Amino acid sequence: MKHGVNGVALGVFVFFFLAVTVLGFLAARWRKAENEHSLDEWGLGGRSFGTWITWFLLGGDLYTAYTFVAVPAAIYAAGASGFFAVPYTILVYPLIFTFLPRLWSVSHRHGYVTTSDFVRGRFGSKGLSLAVAVTGILATMPYIALQLVGIQAVLDVMGVGGGEDTNWFVKDLPLLIAFGVLAAYTYSSGLRAPAMIAFVKDTLIYIVIAVAIIYIPIKLGGFDEIFAKAGEKYTAAGAGGLVPAPAGQWTYATLALGSALALFMYPHSITATLSSKSREVIRRNTTILPLYSLMLGLLALLGFMAIAAGVKVTNGQLAIPQLFEDMFPDWFAGVAFAAIGIGALVPAAIMSIAAANLFTRNIYKDFIKPDATPEQETKVSKLVSLLVKVGALIFVLTMDKTVAINFQLLGGIWILQTFPALVGGLFTRWFHRWALLAGWAVGMVYGTLAAYGVASPTQKHFGGSAKEIPGIGEIGYIGLTAFVLNVVVTVVLTFVLKAVKAPEGIDETTPADYTADAGDPGVEVELPPATAGTSH
Repeated sequence: MKHGVNGVALGVFVFFFLAVTVLGFLAARWRKAENEHSLDEWGLGGRSFGTWITWFLLGGDLYTAYTFVAVPAAIYAAGASGFFAVPYTILVYPLIFTFLPRLWSVSHRHGYVTTSDFVRGRFGSKGLSLAVAVTGILATMPYIALQLVGIQAVLDVMGVGGGEDTNWFVKDLPLLIAFGVLAAYTYSSGLRAPAMIAFVKDTLIYIVIAVAIIYIPIKLGGFDEIFAKAGEKYTAAGAGGLVPAPAGQWTYATLALGSALALFMYPHSITATLSSKSREVIRRNTTILPLYSLMLGLLALLGFMAIAAGVKVTNGQLAIPQLFEDMFPDWFAGVAFAAIGIGALVPAAIMSIAAANLFTRNIYKDFIKPDATPEQETKVSKLVSLLVKVGALIFVLTMDKTVAINFQLLGGIWILQTFPALVGGLFTRWFHRWALLAGWAVGMVYGTLAAYGVASPTQKHFGGSAKEIPGIGEIGYIGLTAFVLNVVVTVVLTFVLKAVKAPEGIDETTPADYTADAGDPGVEVELPPATAGTSH
């Protein structure tokens, strides 16, 4: 392990960071819109991105710095169970192929910017829309914080900021600078900034993974040696070797399935999706995005390599940055650190924009200022995007990092509870709005209480996301159990409410809206009813 500041690696890191900063500000002039004062332009890039831009944007959005750090870190600590991220990203693409094109079409037809816009329009319920919006914001906040944790891990390994006894301001100054730059170019350029930077981020990550998967095994004596040393470590630790024990297989399967169902419920995933210019762009992306799953599988192997290389860290999140520091020449370690750092900036920007859009459209506009003009909406969304990032920064600087990780796990449980309203609503109007709201509430309460009761060796509460499944007796993902309860409550109450003829709300969509594409007759973007008639 090297000590002190790695000047060469830091220099390369700073070079790439400055380059993407310039790109972030230049993005404001990229495809410059005639009317910049609308959420369609600032928050969705004018809904104008083609196949490759959308591919890079979604890849930059879904495969984050935290993915880069946490997936191999999980394998470093717990073995092959950490590979659950690979099958879940394989499962997710056939799933989204069935519903994302429909969401794009109806959103394009009615000018929906968020999932809550669609839920409100489909079920005629501001209450259900508010529940989806609040859930999205709550689930996104710790996710943004974890991107900053990824940057901080890289800075720690490079020796930037000093030791634990260093003045807090000096120690956190690099992170504060990174935050300030991120906030500035997101405010200025909106979604165009992460779309442009994603090209650099993904190129760097592919280069680093390609080099790592060849160069590091050569230095360590080949994959046979790597797997042998990893197996010895897991056996000595009582983990049963490289293969998860039978008792953990339910956990593995339910976590993979639940995560697949949840991934495209996150607001930032939908924001990147709605920025594309046509329905066909979405369909193409669901067929080529699995290339990232291949990359993720190779990335996961770095956890075994860290064990074989003898990496010793007290915080598992530092394992992969430390592996790069130990194994690569200083200049290429800087490239790898830049890939992780930029890999944090892209999703953090998209996430803050997505959370801001939810607040603006589904809280501010629906409940505070219904007659807000497009200019006012854009201004509010820009300001809220700053506040969201400030909140994430405070989260990182004032709390133990494990708290951020636990809240992100809780966020996955929460966001999955919006699936019945969103995906169910894309295919049927049968569900009753009040039943969906009740199902959401049951899923949220059960999931939160169950997660609160999970202990770990280091904490009494929120120590993990798996617990015994009621009635089955196996340990499984809490989010999936909560989701099943959610669906059961929704279905039962829908029968009851329909039997008593409870008011169902007005559906402003039509069947043709769900298959419309750009350029089809009558498929120009319409303003939602609350916006119609306001000045432009």
